[in-house]
Amino acid sequence: MPLQNVMLHLKMSICRVGWKTHPTQIKKRKLMKKILSKSLQDIFSKDVIVFVFQIAAAAFALSGLFVWFFWGGLSSFIASYLSWIPWEWLQTSGAKVMTFGLAYMIFIIVVALLTSLYSEKLLIKLAKKHYPDVPVIGTADIVVSILLTLKASMIFLVLFILLLAFIFIPVIGQVVLLYLWSVLLREPTFYDVSALFISDKKVLKEKRKTTRVLAMIASLFNYIPVMNAFAPVFAQILFLHHILKEDS
Repeated sequence: MPLQNVMLHLKMSICRVGWKTHPTQIKKRKLMKKILSKSLQDIFSKDVIVFVFQIAAAAFALSGLFVWFFWGGLSSFIASYLSWIPWEWLQTSGAKVMTFGLAYMIFIIVVALLTSLYSEKLLIKLAKKHYPDVPVIGTADIVVSILLTLKASMIFLVLFILLLAFIFIPVIGQVVLLYLWSVLLREPTFYDVSALFISDKKVLKEKRKTTRVLAMIASLFNYIPVMNAFAPVFAQILFLHHILKEDS
């Protein structure tokens, strides 16, 4: 009987905890749906599409020039990285594929950098559209934005090289790529958006909590070759609605 009483008490405690946390979880899901809904509406608006087209064109030109000048060096570096593979034909073909993959990553990095530098007016316009009562209290420092983007890019490239073998494993590779792309987007995007509207460090700390998930959601665009230029600005729009959303 005592054991039965203990088990009954545990079940009742779990039920009470469940009832307490359940409304919070529902509220979080509703807020996330609102953020995604508003962000998807914005990402396909005329202003955003024109902005992304301009950024993509500039990024394609800049990354193309970089890869053209350093193609030989990139190929040699990747070939030496793959020197542990015993078959020469696999080293050669693998080096070519990975060089193209690295060139693609460089394009994504340049898109992220240009978006970080030139998106402020677009973000303010979207904020005025959805949250007209929220004031713009500051601006992102260009030097800080560049440094954060370069730092995130270096971490991204180092992790990309270290985790390269895992990328070719089905499912695991896709998760690894999403995480890597989120590393590239998260910190610079959070700074660029939050600097416009928030100065309170406690609020910033609270708002930062779910940004990893949002950055990974935005990174899904990178799986679509034509749509990958939308990933950084989609991350900014997601962060914008996350930061300015009403919790009521």
